[in-house]
Amino acid sequence: MRVPMKIFDRIHVPAAAALAAAVVLAVPASAHHSFAMYDSRQTKVFTGVVTRVDPAPNHLAIFFAPMNEERTNVLRDENGEPIVWSVEMGGSAMMARQGVSVNTFPRGTVFSVGLHPLRNGEPGGSREGGMFKCPDRTPPEPGMHCDSVEGHTAIGDEPLPEPMEKTQK
Repeated sequence: MRVPMKIFDRIHVPAAAALAAAVVLAVPASAHHSFAMYDSRQTKVFTGVVTRVDPAPNHLAIFFAPMNEERTNVLRDENGEPIVWSVEMGGSAMMARQGVSVNTFPRGTVFSVGLHPLRNGEPGGSREGGMFKCPDRTPPEPGMHCDSVEGHTAIGDEPLPEPMEKTQK
């Protein structure tokens, strides 16, 4: 049985046009996901206190004040104000499936996270490795992170990364 050319054209031409449009639109979308602003040669690990969560659809971010080494207070600037960092992660829907949301990380939650810092020196970065939430009102021992606290919650299957400084060239 032979298919008339008019039917063939009505099916395949729109499909080809849709495929071409998808390819053209995918290029800007992939360009959006550049990690060039982060220094992947450096990894910092923090234990901090959540100040807020920004559940943006594209990249959820947790803003936090890093704790001192004694784990008794947050780091502060010369005016006594908490120093606030941000860690950017995947989209809100994906992070919610992993247990990260405004409701599961309310203000005051103590957690530990690794990140690749921003190249421009601003206090922020992109999540690297696992993330751990301490039980309520139970910070880790001095110099330790939430993964060492009994009853912690792990986000993801990975451990916290090892801190790493960039090497000189």
